[in-house]
Amino acid sequence: MLLSRLKWEAHELDTPLLVEWLYGRREVILFLLEEETEVRRFSIYRLAHYCLDLSELAQTDRVVPIVIFLDRGRHPYELYLGGERHNYLSFRYIACELKNLSADAYRDSDNIVARLNLLNMRYAKGQKLDIYHDAQLGLAQLERDPNKQLKYVDFVDYYADLSDAELETYRNDYLPEAEDRMGLAQILREEGRKEGRQEGETQTLTKQLQLKFGELPAWAEEKINQADKTQLDQWVERILFVDTLEQLFKS
Repeated sequence: MLLSRLKWEAHELDTPLLVEWLYGRREVILFLLEEETEVRRFSIYRLAHYCLDLSELAQTDRVVPIVIFLDRGRHPYELYLGGERHNYLSFRYIACELKNLSADAYRDSDNIVARLNLLNMRYAKGQKLDIYHDAQLGLAQLERDPNKQLKYVDFVDYYADLSDAELETYRNDYLPEAEDRMGLAQILREEGRKEGRQEGETQTLTKQLQLKFGELPAWAEEKINQADKTQLDQWVERILFVDTLEQLFKS
């Protein structure tokens, strides 16, 4: 019953995070992280409902609601239910209002979350590319896992929303002088896009072959997975004119 209630659209939450302490020295605690792009859509009633339902489901009163606001706006911080003599329900949450934080204060931070969110903080209009650069530099310095770098670089790009002109200025004015220190993130992004396109072509060719010839033998799958983009393009063009896999893969 509670699981179905937690799936209601009115109760949707971004991230419930369960923290368990080593060796059970302290009770587990639930952190509820809610991101609000538009402040006007925030409902303290919805958040309170979710906290109560999740508290009942997890059988714990150790629940910490956190709301991350990406834009400015007015919103309630507390909720009280009661009458003239008593309050019977008191509810509040931790508010993280990124636009009220100065990006300048976090440009050299060793906290990767702060660096990735620099563009969601407050900065002067003319600082945009400088802030973008510091976010990218922070990613290259603080995250060594290439897969995570590819993931987070898209996060930075999404909130930067650079125009073509801004991107061209960034490439010309920032990358050449800093390529030894910072170019990794940019290179990873371009490589990721190329790999993504090739992976898409690989999947498309595989599906087309399965539709025409049925389940593929292991040797055919191996040839497809080892092929470069040029070879994949040739096979995609040839598939309509062959009757067997051997004809398709013939040099």
